[in-house]
Amino acid sequence: MNAAVRAVVRSALALGMKVQGVQRAYAGLAAGELRELGARDVGGIIQRGGTVLQTARFPEFKDVGVQREALAQLKKRGVNALVAIGGDGTMRGAAALEKQGFPVVGVPASIDNDVYGTDMAIGVDTALNTIIEAIDKLRDTASSHQRAFIVETMGRNCGHLALMSGIISGAEMTLIPEQEVSPEEVAQAVREAYARGKTHAIVVVSEGAKYPAIALKEKLNAMKLEVDLRVTVLGHVQRGGSPSAFDRLLAARLGVAAVESLQRGEHGVMVGLRAREVVGVPLAEASTRQRQPDMEYFRITRMLAK
Repeated sequence: MNAAVRAVVRSALALGMKVQGVQRAYAGLAAGELRELGARDVGGIIQRGGTVLQTARFPEFKDVGVQREALAQLKKRGVNALVAIGGDGTMRGAAALEKQGFPVVGVPASIDNDVYGTDMAIGVDTALNTIIEAIDKLRDTASSHQRAFIVETMGRNCGHLALMSGIISGAEMTLIPEQEVSPEEVAQAVREAYARGKTHAIVVVSEGAKYPAIALKEKLNAMKLEVDLRVTVLGHVQRGGSPSAFDRLLAARLGVAAVESLQRGEHGVMVGLRAREVVGVPLAEASTRQRQPDMEYFRITRMLAK
């Protein structure tokens, strides 16, 4: 997200605009936690994970009264438009402010890649690289000790991370929320892997799958699988780290596009990536629908696991 903040600030300054940064997302907006940002304020942040503006969950922002408090803070500081960078919750808040007549443009940033209207959100590629690095290291241990590892990725409602990780890590089985897979199927896949002469097995599980990692291990142990099963829950390690080259470039493109959209008087949209092109998607659409992973990839991961 820092790369996107940097792009918004510097492109806005280049176009003769002034920029204020909101601390702690909508919670800070309602509390009036804004500060002016110059070119030097965003210098040296492009390689840093997270966001220098910080963020916070703020369910109270659903309340129209709280939204009006936020709008009053923006008016008080002479702010004419808002660029909202974040996931589906951020887009819902952005759509709410737009509905009340305040110009907003959204920029998708969510490692789950569940924001509707964009092929990729900022952070997804970095998270995938983190997952694959972890699985590659686990594979060394798995092969040496002839173990099977169940690796749990993030993705409570969207299995994109697990699905992509399953393909590019060569997993024997992948479990996601969108496609139910029984423990019996997992057990069969693991047995077949060892029968083919493999010295290890990797099972990738999305946290939102019917059987997350720990529950799946219990089910498999009850079947007397006769394999040394280990669980690794990657958790929030997927959210950190220096952003990948792809994410830095995507953040730069979307940040600039958001500012230029506002300059043209176009708002009420989220800028996203479709077929390598930056496009505008109505906030009303992006905030009320969830992006689903392409299930063609599920077929591919099953085929390549043989």
